Order: sequence, then C-alpha cells, then structure tokens
Amino acid sequence: MHVELSPDKRYYSIGEIAKAFDVNASLIRFWDKEFDILKPKKNAKGNRMFTPEDVKNLQLIYHLVKERGFTLEGAKTHLKENQKKTLDKFEIINKLETIKAQLNTLKNQL
Repeated sequence: MHVELSPDKRYYSIGEIAKAFDVNASLIRFWDKEFDILKPKKNAKGNRMFTPEDVKNLQLIYHLVKERGFTLEGAKTHLKENQKKTLDKFEIINKLETIKAQLNTLKNQL
C-alpha cells in the first residue's frame, strides 16, 4: 500500500486518510486508539488531523495487519520490538515499488 503524500501539505483529515487507504474512517479511528505510534493532532472541532509521519505509521500498520495478516496484538508487539528495522524495510519496499511503477511507465511509452 503506497499512499501519495502532497509535499506541501502538513495535515490530512481522517476522510482523506480513509479514502487513500480505501478503508472506513472508523478503522482509522480504531487504529488511532490501539496504536501508540499514531499521534494525530485535533483541530478546534476535535477532528483528527494526521501528519505525514502518522501517514507513514498508518502505512506500516496497514501493511502488517491487512497485507501480512498480523493480529492487532502481533502488530503492536512487532512495532514495539522492531519498529526501526520494520520501518526501514517498509520504506525500502515503498521506494522500490515507486521505481518499478516509473520503469513500467517508461516501458509503456516505448
């Protein structure tokens, strides 16, 4: 799951996040309560506003839970014990997927 982040945007609403991940906003709210690594700010109305760092962490949670089939407890444990290593691997995979998409675009243009 690769979510495109706008380089000039500092905060994302829960609706934008849910749409980017193709999940319900309720799942994002649930993950926010369950995972300590998520620290969205709240605006004056009390709505969650996610930073780019939160989005990266959500991508990691999505990858562990939805793509690799971890239980919530398993994902929490994995993040606590291996957060730096897991995040590094995940970022490498994301970069490689971006390069692959760019190469495919070039290939299709030939």
